[in-house]
Amino acid sequence: MDKQNADSIITNYLTKIYGFSVKHSLFYDEAEELASEIVCQLYQSLLKTDEVSNTDGYVRYVCRNVFAKYVDKRKKEQALPLDGVDLPYEESFYDGEEDEELLRLRREIAYLTRTRREIVYSFYYEGRSIANISAETGLPVGTVKWHLNKARGEIRKGFTMERKIGKLGLSPISHTGFGHNGSPGPKNRAPEYYLSDRLSLNIVYSVYHTPRTKDEIAEELGITPVFLEDKIALLEENGFLVPQAGGKYTTYVCFTPEVVSVEEEEKLLERMMTAAKCLCDVYVPSVREAVAKFTDVYTPGGNRELLEAAAIFYAVACKCKICATRDISNYYITTADGGEYIAYVSIPRTKTDPDYKEKFPCDHYNSCGSMWRESAKYPVSSWSIDSRLDSREGYWENNKNSDYDYLYEYITGIITESTENKEKFTRLREREFITEDGKVAVTVVRGSSDDFFAAIPALSEEIKAKFADYALEYALASAKRYPPQMQDLIVKEHCEAFFGNACAIMVLDILYGDGTFKPLSDEEKVTANLIMFSDKLPE
Repeated sequence: MDKQNADSIITNYLTKIYGFSVKHSLFYDEAEELASEIVCQLYQSLLKTDEVSNTDGYVRYVCRNVFAKYVDKRKKEQALPLDGVDLPYEESFYDGEEDEELLRLRREIAYLTRTRREIVYSFYYEGRSIANISAETGLPVGTVKWHLNKARGEIRKGFTMERKIGKLGLSPISHTGFGHNGSPGPKNRAPEYYLSDRLSLNIVYSVYHTPRTKDEIAEELGITPVFLEDKIALLEENGFLVPQAGGKYTTYVCFTPEVVSVEEEEKLLERMMTAAKCLCDVYVPSVREAVAKFTDVYTPGGNRELLEAAAIFYAVACKCKICATRDISNYYITTADGGEYIAYVSIPRTKTDPDYKEKFPCDHYNSCGSMWRESAKYPVSSWSIDSRLDSREGYWENNKNSDYDYLYEYITGIITESTENKEKFTRLREREFITEDGKVAVTVVRGSSDDFFAAIPALSEEIKAKFADYALEYALASAKRYPPQMQDLIVKEHCEAFFGNACAIMVLDILYGDGTFKPLSDEEKVTANLIMFSDKLPE
């Protein structure tokens, strides 16, 4: 067969091959490995074959043949781990039609609860007596018999029902990014710590649109519950899964919608741009006037525009919010190690208008912050927002309280460059907070952040009202793309985001573009939209 026809068959049957692999595997990695081997063998076989009269039958034959070899290859393990219980493969597992029956038996045992799995294994596979099992488990003899009885009934029921693999079992989601609003706790365990592995992410997403029980989660993912129990327990303990009535779970993690209209999103950006131009005319002058009163300030190179620009970013992002009254306390996830935050996950999205020509790059107005840092040792704190307007890297994880401790120690002369302080100076230079010739490269205001930001005026209610109807309309329309339990959060955040970080970036784009502020040098981008507050200024 020529390469073109072989490629066509592989393409047409790829989804079915993956479905076969998921059905015959117990977790994603195993399914992907099996599918890869099937595709490889099928492709090689097709290239050696002149003609295939029954393509379905031929592909099915190759799938079964590769699966049998795959099991033989792994047979050296001689056991399948079942939550600490080894359930041996039967020798006859590999023979003909009996393969499917024993695989189903193995699956149905894996669907039993932990206690019943252990009892079934002990009784049927180890040949232990009920009295012995009773002594080992501490359960009364009658209870052991009851569990065995119930287990038999559940296995029989499982054999008569069709277990379907859900959408996530065939096409699991992946993430393109994580975010949080709040504190990740003393160990800095943000959402990515809990959700970056594919299985945990898909467990949580499986209950996002529809509450599900453990067994329903397992079926949706195409994985037996034995492999999910510990994951589910960990996610529940840390607030990512929320118990509901009837043994079901939901989640308050906020996932981006699976589909997006680029045109609709850019209509919002255009309206934001209109608002940004309005702010430049009627609001920015009052912010600059307020900042002018602060004279005890150090700016790299003496450029006070760095302070003004940072204050304007803060003002637009934090003092112009159009508020929608919603209770969002349910959305804060409290982790076992002290984190408390709203969790966000970005997933790949399909464009409903793929032919629409975008006017803005998708990440043009992305940002991280407001980020507040405060020292436990010194009278020093900082505020910053990271975006394309600055050169800082690593976002919140790379913005450490200790950075400002070290800089304060340097400014006040507590530390000098020496062997014992090498690590601190390495870190300060890594963040470019000090230059190679020893100059401080961060904007510093003498005094407290509270006093500074309190002096910045809020946007007038009159201007807010001018855009409030559109902001609320957009927020309500956006909320419809989210499941019911997420809609209060979306309405509140989309209203507040109308005058938010993206709008603040637009405002500064205008100010840098029309000559109000001169363009930033590479050195100045280190401290753009970052202010440190201290009782001492650099020399």
